[in-house]
Amino acid sequence: MRLTHPVSLETVRAAAPALRGIVSRTPLLENADVNAMLGGRLLLKAENLQRTGAFKIRGAYWRILHMSAEERARGAVTYSSGNHALGVARAAKLLGSSAVIVMPADAPAAKMAAVRALGAEIVPFDRDSQSSADVVRRIEEDSGRIEVPPSAHALVLAGAGTAALEMVQQAEELEARLDAVLVPCGGGGLTASTAIVMTEASPGTEVYAVEPELFDDTRRSLAAGERVGNPKGQRTICDAIMTPIPNEVTFPINLDLLAGGLVASDSEVRAAMRFAFEYFKIVVEPGAAVGLAAILSGRIGISGRTVATVITGGNIDVGRFHSLLETE
Repeated sequence: MRLTHPVSLETVRAAAPALRGIVSRTPLLENADVNAMLGGRLLLKAENLQRTGAFKIRGAYWRILHMSAEERARGAVTYSSGNHALGVARAAKLLGSSAVIVMPADAPAAKMAAVRALGAEIVPFDRDSQSSADVVRRIEEDSGRIEVPPSAHALVLAGAGTAALEMVQQAEELEARLDAVLVPCGGGGLTASTAIVMTEASPGTEVYAVEPELFDDTRRSLAAGERVGNPKGQRTICDAIMTPIPNEVTFPINLDLLAGGLVASDSEVRAAMRFAFEYFKIVVEPGAAVGLAAILSGRIGISGRTVATVITGGNIDVGRFHSLLETE
């Protein structure tokens, strides 16, 4: 018996018309030379070309759109290391609201600068000694702001799921049957939304969460059947998906519907970033490249199959992009 989840194909479809004109219908990229090299079809859903440079504006806008006028006047608050921060800041600005973003003190400076440029206020915290949830809760209590979480909300999940809905439609246009979809996984929201959409709109398509080696909390939690956290003090170049533990909203969905979890090393991620740049002419931030890295490193078979991955974001400054590719 299938479990009941807070998001469904119907709620994702309901979000799509409202987001039209606000978000881009990003391309599903394919390269014939790459396919010949791999012996299968590789499809990249290029959300790095999305407004604000990542898929996160989809869920942020849909959530803030549902706030009352009084709630929008009080404003939004959230935690994010960058991409969700940009999505919330932009969505709040578009909808006449304001945003306070709780960000790790070690978040990339370029992402912090971009968030401030959109008019949002940043409250830094230490990811090793402080809880982002506690900081957000204090701001909520002190200011009355409404939390717009990165993934743990039904409306955020429905908005994020529109990327997967587009992927299904675009694969049909390419006459491609999706055997597997790999999703970079931090909090697990896009992974969960994609699993919901594929289960209902593309039966038979396997969905995998992909994480950095040292931040594989979802993979280990899937194996354990319960939420398992990451040890503190670890680091990865994949700053966008350095989450401490799967959240309570998305994990039950992922446990129910995912085919499994995969990992990629920082070295494999660097190689994938270079590959995407050389063969698809796109700039991909590290956390967004883990799915591609898992495919290129053979963590999942592609020979004779069609495998897609979501390139979740491209928010990386020129200097860091160059440095990471040079050290590959």
